[in-house]
Amino acid sequence: MSDQPNIVEVRGLWTVFGEAVVHKDLDLDIHEAEILSVVGGSGTGKTTLLRQIIGLERPARGTVRIFGELMNDLDPARRTAVRRRWGMLFQHGALFSALSVYDNIALPLRELKTLPEDAICDAVLLKLHMVGLKPRDALKMPADLSGGMVKRVALARALALEPELLFLDEPTAGLDPESCESFVKLIRTLHRELRLTVVMVTHDLDTLFELTTRVAVLASNHVIANAPVKEVIALTHPFVKEFFRGERGQRAMEVLREYPFIV
Repeated sequence: MSDQPNIVEVRGLWTVFGEAVVHKDLDLDIHEAEILSVVGGSGTGKTTLLRQIIGLERPARGTVRIFGELMNDLDPARRTAVRRRWGMLFQHGALFSALSVYDNIALPLRELKTLPEDAICDAVLLKLHMVGLKPRDALKMPADLSGGMVKRVALARALALEPELLFLDEPTAGLDPESCESFVKLIRTLHRELRLTVVMVTHDLDTLFELTTRVAVLASNHVIANAPVKEVIALTHPFVKEFFRGERGQRAMEVLREYPFIV
């Protein structure tokens, strides 16, 4: 048991597409200030689970409680207020191609309709600085950005409303090793300095080992484990064995020795 309170509680969640059952009676707890990595094989519904937690998709049944609020029961105004307390970094950035970097980051702030443009400008420049970008980058268009810059701009937008909870869908996918390492360091720094709770879908073992507090393993329609990395690696479930100790995961124990702080 964690001493930290639950920020997210998922109970009895079902995801059904036609006759295909993806999640069945799925339960998941996410603790305050942790970095939880969600892993699972193809088709286990990792991204779908994130989308259902944040309300972009609706489960067939079950409940999602965030910050103590039962999302199913909230009126639209209250639901909007709660949603402002989290940010989402989509796998490919999901930047609006017709908007500049500045306007992409400013969009959530403008949607509030409560801030003057000079305050929005200050906030955008601050968020650019937080993710390691320069003021001059604000004028660029998404088509002019490298893959690493797209991730940073998308992260700046996710942080625009100063959320307490951050969702990351494959944050290092498609990045070269140097950009990947730099982005992982950025997430670690932001997590520490902003006291963020982070929920991350990833298949990248290096990213997982360097950042994760706990791992939630999706398999057989459920979360079969939600525990520190060392405990999960010790499981005998076929997916866990293949993911951490198969051909692509042989370096698992080596990494654990490299990062002795992993518990």
